[in-house]
Amino acid sequence: MLRETEIHTYARQMLETHGPQAIAKAAERAIECEESGKAEQAKEWRHVESALKMMRGPHQS
Repeated sequence: MLRETEIHTYARQMLETHGPQAIAKAAERAIECEESGKAEQAKEWRHVESALKMMRGPHQS
């Protein structure tokens, strides 16, 4: 299991690399892991996805 700091570091790197699509990429990887029976990796990807959503901030209206 990745530590919280590692999750946020990885999320920042994904955001820099993939921009607005980073959240979708993390979600896709989580789904792939879930379908492959890799529950622990899926959980980590969901955590990365959550960190990316926090970095994005609230929706603007």
